[in-house]
Amino acid sequence: MSANTQALISDDMSRRIIETAEGIAIAQGAESVTVRKILQTLGITNRVFYNRFRNINEVLNIVYESMILKIRESITANFDPSGDFISQVIDIVADTLLISYDTKMRFSHYVFENDSVSSQNYAWWKAEISKLIEFGKEHGILKDVDTEIMSYAIWCFIRGYNADALGRKLPKEQAVAAFKYSFGILLDGMKA
Repeated sequence: MSANTQALISDDMSRRIIETAEGIAIAQGAESVTVRKILQTLGITNRVFYNRFRNINEVLNIVYESMILKIRESITANFDPSGDFISQVIDIVADTLLISYDTKMRFSHYVFENDSVSSQNYAWWKAEISKLIEFGKEHGILKDVDTEIMSYAIWCFIRGYNADALGRKLPKEQAVAAFKYSFGILLDGMKA
């Protein structure tokens, strides 16, 4: 978590407020998380909440950032440099899509208003995609493509696909199968 986020989690009550907000978001969606619901669930007063947080968006930022960190871990944890590069990249990205699908479905309104404009999130993902492209180029698996342009194109492909699948509420399995198929074709075009 960012230093700003960690500073907001000042005590046990702050953690309980965040956990309660996360529980509501998971059960009912982020748009259902309100200060009133948190107060009722925990049996606390406005003062207890507002002594810790300025507003509900501050709490939702913490909950969402935590979920995003879990999603990010999925892309970096599973890569085996000695395995089949293309298959692994497709599987890693599809696994990330699976993990993010439920999270982003719960946070769909929030994601499209906040995360899509987050330069920090964009920079992190673009850097991770660039690392995979560079690995593929260095090992003769991928063509000598422009890493900067391709990492941006792949970022747009993944985000656009995810946004459309979520917006149309495709079943997760259908979304992942179609994604793996189409992403595989995109990667095939990059093969050396």
